[in-house]
Amino acid sequence: MSTQPFITCENLVKIYKVADLEVVALQGIDLIINSGEMMALVGPSGSGKSTLMNIFGGLDTPTAGRVYVGDYNLLEMTRREQVIYRRREVGFVWQQTARNLLPYLSARENVELPMALDGLPARQRRERAQMLLEQVGLGGRLNHRPDRLSGGEQQRVAIAVSMANKPRLLLADEPTGEVDSEAAEQIFSTLRAFNRDHGVTVIIVTHDGSVSARVDRVVGMRDGRTSTEILRRRASDGQIASADEYAIVDRVGRLQLPQAYLESLGIAERARLKLREDHVGVYPDEQDTHA
Repeated sequence: MSTQPFITCENLVKIYKVADLEVVALQGIDLIINSGEMMALVGPSGSGKSTLMNIFGGLDTPTAGRVYVGDYNLLEMTRREQVIYRRREVGFVWQQTARNLLPYLSARENVELPMALDGLPARQRRERAQMLLEQVGLGGRLNHRPDRLSGGEQQRVAIAVSMANKPRLLLADEPTGEVDSEAAEQIFSTLRAFNRDHGVTVIIVTHDGSVSARVDRVVGMRDGRTSTEILRRRASDGQIASADEYAIVDRVGRLQLPQAYLESLGIAERARLKLREDHVGVYPDEQDTHA
C-alpha cells in the first residue's frame, strides 16, 4: 500500500435543504485515505457515512470544503468530467443485488457493459469480462443471468462489473447485507484479492462487524463527523499484531469521545480537562478525580 494520499478531505460540509429546513449531513470532515488502502466506514444511520461515500463516487456534490480523489477536484468538475470520473475512476457495489446488475443480461454481458460504454473493442471486452469472472470464481457461470445466480454470486458478479474499467477506487455499500455468512466471506475475500492484486483503493460502508474487523483501518462516524479510528498493525507474517482505537482530533482541536465512554463516566454537557505530563485527563465536571 502506498503512503501517498489518494483521497483528501478538508473541512468538508454537506447541507441538504428539505422544504424550509436545512439538514447538515457532514460537518467539516477532515480525512486522508492513502492509495491502496482497504478500509471501512462505520456508524449509525444518519451519521453521514453514505453521504461521504456518494461524494467520493461523484454522485453528490459537497456544499463547502475541499475533496480530491487522485487528480480530481470533486468540487470543480463539470458534468462531463463527472461522467468520465464515475465511468473510469470509480467502481460501485451496492447492497441491493438488483441495483448492481441488469436482469436481462448474462454475467459476462453485465461485465462487458461498462467497457462498451467506454468504447472498448468487443474482443477486448469479452476477454476482460471472462478474466474478471474467473477471478471472482464464476468462470463457469459466464452465460447465467442474475435470476440463475445466488445472492452471493450476484454480488461477486457486481464486483467484477465494478472493476471492468480498471478503476482506482472501489466503493462498496453494505456489500454483505443481503447474504449469509458463507457468501459474505466469499465477497470479502474477493474484495481483498482485488485490493491486493490490483492495488485498487477499497472503501466499505458497513454495519457488519465481521467485515469491519477484517480491514486494517476503520473510521467511525457520528453526527456528520469522523469520531474514532481503529488501526490494526500487522506483523511480517501478515497476522494482526496490534489494534488500537483513537479519537480523531480535527484541525481546530475538537474531538469526539466514544458514546460508550461518555455514558460510562457520566459526562453530559461538560468535561473537566487536566494536562498531565504525558496525557490529558478527562473527567465528569461534578467529580474531583485525580489521575
